[in-house]
Amino acid sequence: MKGKFSLFGAMAGAALSASLFASPAGASALEQRAQEHSRSDQGEARREMRAGNQLSLRQIERRILPQMRGSEYLGPSYDSTARAYRLKFIRDGRVTYIDVDARTGRVIGRSN
Repeated sequence: MKGKFSLFGAMAGAALSASLFASPAGASALEQRAQEHSRSDQGEARREMRAGNQLSLRQIERRILPQMRGSEYLGPSYDSTARAYRLKFIRDGRVTYIDVDARTGRVIGRSN
Protein backbone atom coordinates (compact mmCIF):
# COMPACT_ATOMS: atom_id res chain seq x y z
CA MET A 1 0.00 0.00 0.00
CA LYS A 2 2.74 2.42 0.93
CA GLY A 3 4.37 2.06 -2.49
CA LYS A 4 1.16 2.81 -4.34
CA PHE A 5 0.71 6.08 -2.51
CA SER A 6 4.34 6.93 -3.10
CA LEU A 7 3.38 7.08 -6.76
CA PHE A 8 1.14 10.05 -5.92
CA GLY A 9 4.12 11.84 -4.38
CA ALA A 10 6.26 11.05 -7.42
CA MET A 11 3.55 12.33 -9.76
CA ALA A 12 3.17 15.51 -7.71
CA GLY A 13 6.94 16.02 -7.71
CA ALA A 14 7.09 15.50 -11.46
CA ALA A 15 4.25 17.96 -11.98
CA LEU A 16 5.99 20.54 -9.80
CA SER A 17 9.31 20.05 -11.60
CA ALA A 18 7.62 20.30 -14.96
CA SER A 19 5.85 23.50 -13.97
CA LEU A 20 9.09 25.03 -12.73
CA PHE A 21 11.46 23.98 -15.50
CA ALA A 22 9.41 23.12 -18.59
CA SER A 23 7.60 25.33 -21.01
CA PRO A 24 4.09 26.41 -19.97
CA ALA A 25 2.58 24.18 -22.67
CA GLY A 26 4.38 21.09 -21.28
CA ALA A 27 3.28 21.82 -17.73
CA SER A 28 -0.32 22.25 -18.86
CA ALA A 29 -0.32 18.85 -20.57
CA LEU A 30 1.09 17.16 -17.45
CA GLU A 31 -1.45 18.90 -15.22
CA GLN A 32 -4.24 17.87 -17.58
CA ARG A 33 -3.19 14.19 -17.42
CA ALA A 34 -3.07 14.33 -13.61
CA GLN A 35 -6.57 15.86 -13.51
CA GLU A 36 -7.91 13.20 -15.90
CA HIS A 37 -6.43 10.44 -13.70
CA SER A 38 -8.00 12.02 -10.62
CA ARG A 39 -11.43 12.26 -12.30
CA SER A 40 -11.12 8.62 -13.38
CA ASP A 41 -10.38 7.52 -9.80
CA GLN A 42 -13.26 9.62 -8.46
CA GLY A 43 -15.64 8.06 -10.97
CA GLU A 44 -14.44 4.59 -9.99
CA ALA A 45 -15.03 5.39 -6.31
CA ARG A 46 -18.61 6.47 -7.07
CA ARG A 47 -19.30 3.33 -9.13
CA GLU A 48 -17.95 1.03 -6.41
CA MET A 49 -19.94 2.84 -3.71
CA ARG A 50 -23.18 2.65 -5.73
CA ALA A 51 -22.59 -1.05 -6.35
CA GLY A 52 -22.30 -1.58 -2.60
CA ASN A 53 -18.67 -2.70 -2.84
CA GLN A 54 -17.28 0.05 -0.64
CA LEU A 55 -18.15 2.79 1.79
CA SER A 56 -18.77 6.35 0.71
CA LEU A 57 -16.19 9.02 1.44
CA ARG A 58 -18.62 10.61 3.92
CA GLN A 59 -18.92 7.33 5.86
CA ILE A 60 -15.15 7.04 6.03
CA GLU A 61 -14.74 10.67 7.10
CA ARG A 62 -17.32 10.15 9.88
CA ARG A 63 -15.15 7.29 11.19
CA ILE A 64 -11.74 8.97 10.89
CA LEU A 65 -12.24 12.68 11.60
CA PRO A 66 -13.20 12.19 15.29
CA GLN A 67 -9.92 10.31 15.77
CA MET A 68 -7.97 13.32 14.48
CA ARG A 69 -9.28 16.01 16.84
CA GLY A 70 -6.95 18.98 16.99
CA SER A 71 -5.82 18.48 13.39
CA GLU A 72 -7.05 20.40 10.37
CA TYR A 73 -8.52 18.18 7.66
CA LEU A 74 -7.05 19.10 4.28
CA GLY A 75 -9.00 16.61 2.16
CA PRO A 76 -9.04 13.18 0.55
CA SER A 77 -7.58 11.43 -2.43
CA TYR A 78 -8.70 8.06 -3.80
CA ASP A 79 -6.65 5.24 -5.31
CA SER A 80 -8.87 3.03 -7.46
CA THR A 81 -6.24 0.32 -7.81
CA ALA A 82 -5.80 -0.08 -4.05
CA ARG A 83 -9.43 0.82 -3.36
CA ALA A 84 -8.27 3.09 -0.60
CA TYR A 85 -8.72 6.66 0.50
CA ARG A 86 -5.88 8.80 1.77
CA LEU A 87 -7.05 11.52 4.16
CA LYS A 88 -4.65 14.41 4.71
CA PHE A 89 -4.39 16.33 7.99
CA ILE A 90 -2.09 19.00 9.41
CA ARG A 91 -1.32 19.85 13.02
CA ASP A 92 1.42 22.10 14.33
CA GLY A 93 2.97 22.28 10.86
CA ARG A 94 3.18 18.47 10.48
CA VAL A 95 1.23 16.66 7.79
CA THR A 96 -0.30 13.27 8.57
CA TYR A 97 -1.81 10.90 6.01
CA ILE A 98 -4.34 8.28 7.07
CA ASP A 99 -4.83 5.47 4.52
CA VAL A 100 -8.23 3.78 4.78
CA ASP A 101 -9.53 0.66 3.04
CA ALA A 102 -12.61 1.89 1.16
CA ARG A 103 -14.30 -1.52 1.41
CA THR A 104 -14.09 -1.89 5.19
CA GLY A 105 -13.28 1.56 6.56
CA ARG A 106 -10.28 0.05 8.36
CA VAL A 107 -7.15 2.21 8.75
CA ILE A 108 -4.42 0.46 6.77
CA GLY A 109 -1.66 3.00 7.08
CA ARG A 110 -0.57 6.18 8.77
CA SER A 111 2.37 8.40 7.96
CA ASN A 112 3.71 11.51 9.65
